[in-house]
Amino acid sequence: MSRTKYFTTWFVIVSILLSAFTGKVAGQEIVRDISLNEAIAAALNNNKDIHLARIDQNIAAINFKKTTAIFLPQVSLSYTGIRTNDPLNAFGFKLEQRTITQNDFNPALLNNPNATSDYMTKLEVQQPLVNIDMLYQRMGAKKQTEAYQYKTQRTKEYLTFEVQKAYLQLQLAYDALKVLEEALQTAKSVYAFTDNHFKQGLIQKSDLLNAKVHITSVESSQAKAQSGIKNASDYLSLLMGQPSGTIYKPHGELQAQPAALDSGRYIYPGRSDFMAIQKAIEASDLMIKSSQMSYLPRLNAFGNYQYNDSRITGFGANSYFFGVQLSWNIFTGNKTKNAIAMQKSKRDKLVTQLAQQKEQSQTDLDKAYRDLSDARFEIQQGKEAVEQATESLRILQNRYNQGLVNTTDVLMAETQLSQLKFSLAQAQFSSNVTMAYIQFLTSTTNK
Repeated sequence: MSRTKYFTTWFVIVSILLSAFTGKVAGQEIVRDISLNEAIAAALNNNKDIHLARIDQNIAAINFKKTTAIFLPQVSLSYTGIRTNDPLNAFGFKLEQRTITQNDFNPALLNNPNATSDYMTKLEVQQPLVNIDMLYQRMGAKKQTEAYQYKTQRTKEYLTFEVQKAYLQLQLAYDALKVLEEALQTAKSVYAFTDNHFKQGLIQKSDLLNAKVHITSVESSQAKAQSGIKNASDYLSLLMGQPSGTIYKPHGELQAQPAALDSGRYIYPGRSDFMAIQKAIEASDLMIKSSQMSYLPRLNAFGNYQYNDSRITGFGANSYFFGVQLSWNIFTGNKTKNAIAMQKSKRDKLVTQLAQQKEQSQTDLDKAYRDLSDARFEIQQGKEAVEQATESLRILQNRYNQGLVNTTDVLMAETQLSQLKFSLAQAQFSSNVTMAYIQFLTSTTNK
């Protein structure tokens, strides 16, 4: 590989990395400073995933409220108008209206009655008394509401992590732009010096062309970096539930925190997503118990009060009745038995899912700590390398000004310095993202 290709390769790599921030910015661009806390607060208030999680939580709460029906009476009011010449019903209507006379027992009228009308107003009441299976269903519904509360909490925690990562990506894009701006300034300085010496006939034209190519490569990468900032801003806007088009600028620079590694860290069993599954398991246990209790008899009360009259607006005769019913579904064709078997299988699936998720999370945590250790080592090495590369470039520039080295050597040194600076920024980005991920993995919910 020629030296010219070498010092342009790095800027091609930078361009490819920055192009990962895909997307387009439409409309008027507005530049706005934003802090990480402001971004997180906006996301928690406006993000659509949070809204959906809260809707699911509200649905679960409403389903729980529906179960209060096992304590409250059911009341219905009806008004019915009937006209018939059916012997049995015609006599019954008159009996309910309390209008039976001696003449109504005439066999001819009993067998061939005239058309008879009955207008009935009825108030019916049904009162649950003892329904053990419904009590367990209510307790299961309560557990479901708690599960969705934990799901909403986990959604907030994940969204917070996503905002932190997006914010760090935005910071990395600005760091890349800063590195390229410094590289462009150096490249232009080298080009100006080279152009002056070329006009004096002190260097060859190839050196001047190399300096010009280097400027073009840096400017191209700089344009990619600016697009990367816009695209990172768009993604941050999406997380915050804001329209795209605003260019965000982070407050200050995020550096790797010097906190010591704790190899004894572990996944907390009280993490919100674990608790959501645990509550779902408890709800499943209660639903299984409810199905088992359906084998027991039920005790309910009932009663009604009604008016009967031959006139459409009449309320001539009234009556009532009430009672208590003990009912028992002795055999339902194995329907209940199979329902219990299915519920137990679903419960076992949740238990296995919870165990698997805990194991996977612990594996992810162990890997995250190793990644953090690697990133911090890279930061330490990167800082030393940047200092050395900076001094090397300074020495080469001095020697170049004295005519002791050629243009390519200076450009290669400048490219190397830019590469090391960007690698350092990437290491700091990786360190901060990994720490945010560790915080996400080790979060716990105390309710």
